[in-house]
Amino acid sequence: MKDQEPKPATAPVNLPHHMTIHWHRFAKGEALPVTQVRLTERATIVGRVGLMMLACGTGAWRVREAMNTIARALGLTCSADVGLITLEYTCFENGRHYSQTLALPSSGVNTDRLHAMEVFVNHFEEECTGLTVHEVHERLDAIQRRSGNFSPLQVGLASALACAAFVFLLGGGPIEMLCAFFGAGVGNYTRRKMIDRHITLVAHVAVSVAAACLTYFAVFKLLEISFHIAAAHEAGYIGAMLFVIPGFPFITSGLDMAKLDMRSGLERGTFAILTIVVATLTGWVVAMLVQFHPENFLPLGLSFWPLLGLRIVASFCGVFGFSIMFNSPVPMATMAGLIGALANTLRLTLSSSAGLPPAAAAFLGALLAGLLASLANRRDGYPRISLTVPAIVIMVPGLYMYRAMFNLGLSNVDVGGSWLIQAAMMVVALPLGLAMARIITDPTWRHAD
Repeated sequence: MKDQEPKPATAPVNLPHHMTIHWHRFAKGEALPVTQVRLTERATIVGRVGLMMLACGTGAWRVREAMNTIARALGLTCSADVGLITLEYTCFENGRHYSQTLALPSSGVNTDRLHAMEVFVNHFEEECTGLTVHEVHERLDAIQRRSGNFSPLQVGLASALACAAFVFLLGGGPIEMLCAFFGAGVGNYTRRKMIDRHITLVAHVAVSVAAACLTYFAVFKLLEISFHIAAAHEAGYIGAMLFVIPGFPFITSGLDMAKLDMRSGLERGTFAILTIVVATLTGWVVAMLVQFHPENFLPLGLSFWPLLGLRIVASFCGVFGFSIMFNSPVPMATMAGLIGALANTLRLTLSSSAGLPPAAAAFLGALLAGLLASLANRRDGYPRISLTVPAIVIMVPGLYMYRAMFNLGLSNVDVGGSWLIQAAMMVVALPLGLAMARIITDPTWRHAD
């Protein structure tokens, strides 16, 4: 009888691919203060703080700064190499060293937890150096267990508000805003439910964008049948998918590269590009199926002052909605909305009324957002990035990116290339504006060391 070949071993589906780290097992039960325990136990606290900061979506410089603050309080020297979801570091003490490699299962954003981590780090020396290792990990456990501030339905409504406002700022009217409201709401609700089930990036982006686009199409057709609206109102189609714009990776990518954290910057940039490509390709395929084409918006016929006032309101609503999507508490989201209302209105006014090139206007808008966020940081203690990223996500040229992909997909290389270059110039200008604001206002950030 012929021997059967052994079947390859496979991991059970219910076990996580990224194995859980049991942080409390590093502590050996001593009742000593954390500053007096072994190098391994102290270094593990440094690594866990860095990993939790990384999980909040902040950039490499801020992760390393937090790890350095903890390491100094524990009498250690720390050297860290930070990526998008991975972290390698070594802690040194009196000729000895301890190294760890840590990884996250995926990249995400949580501004509320980021604020809690910054408070923990800033007060670690005076509040935690007398605690035991177990007690320090319990405080970190409490931060890690913080649930989201908003349900999937609330996040869906926030994205609906943000994308409807986004459509107005692009030039759309009430009909386009209404269709985008329902499309983005359904799309981001779907995305949030899939993320909660740990569905991988490409799948949840593609499915949620398809759901948003099909919902826009359904609402548009319903209005067309009921009220005989013009076919030109399909121009707001792009607005339904703008909730997937990867604002945090885009902006932190530029800031990391400005600080020569090239590994983190390139990884974040690649993540952002992957998200944009999947989203725009999905939107293009659905547009081909339902025979939608990216047309110009119908003119609204508003004079300067009414348009200026509506832009301020729409910018606030858009930034507020994006902040809620990033899990910002309402006061933080309101502050971000006020900053975004001023910065984005300045950008639009400079571009449309003063004739400034869109990239230059985007740079000045981001610069103002960064300066205002620094003032708010000093007054309220909110992390700068939690205020600046939502404030300038609404400036990311999602319409340009979609039109570039649409025309390239149809082999209209000249038209698609033109849209792509304009989008690239604006994407570069936004983090440069924030970097300049940080250089002006943050003495620790403006130096190489």
